[in-house]
Amino acid sequence: MVPPRRPGGHQVIPRPADWSIGPDPAWPIGVQPSVADLIAGLDDGDYPKLADLVRASAVLVLIHNSDAGPELLLTRRADTLTHHRGEISFPGGRIDPGESSIEAALREASEEVGLDPTTITVHGRLRSFRTAGSHHDVIPHVATIDHRPTLTPYETEVARIIWVPIAELTRPDTYRSERWAIGAASYVLHFFYLDDETVWGATARILNDLLARAASHTSSG
Repeated sequence: MVPPRRPGGHQVIPRPADWSIGPDPAWPIGVQPSVADLIAGLDDGDYPKLADLVRASAVLVLIHNSDAGPELLLTRRADTLTHHRGEISFPGGRIDPGESSIEAALREASEEVGLDPTTITVHGRLRSFRTAGSHHDVIPHVATIDHRPTLTPYETEVARIIWVPIAELTRPDTYRSERWAIGAASYVLHFFYLDDETVWGATARILNDLLARAASHTSSG
């Protein structure tokens, strides 16, 4: 029997008229990967400088190994923002001209939550992708930190700082995918329903990719 879905948050999901439940996840429900699994199989090094790309963004996927297991740093965007207001995201943003993707991810994390870039270890990149809605190229960088830092949200951009345990993401009542048909195109979107927030869009896609890679490493190891 499938358990009831967790309530999620107040994020507005703009579902099209034509949508359906999508496939099961590519990672095992209820299994908590280790930090070693989460950072295995990443693309090495920095992404090339992207001065020629107008709509490129970088995000920081920061992992802390707590007593209860790995947890990830997320934020809820301020409701006053023009774009993606109130949505759950990783620290990150637009890559400035002449800036590499990791430079942008670290700068944005420092600006948004006060993260000291000298306290983390960057391990590599997840697969980059282009968002269907805003047509941004997104480059996710994965890093670890030994001790959970004291962070301060930049209030005009960040409403809340959230440390989410990986075990919360892999619960059987948390994940769902949907297939959206928009015009002639069909997309699979990922959703993570927490007790008080709903993670979807690019952030959920990155979470799904991270968990799928970790599961692939675990099964092959």
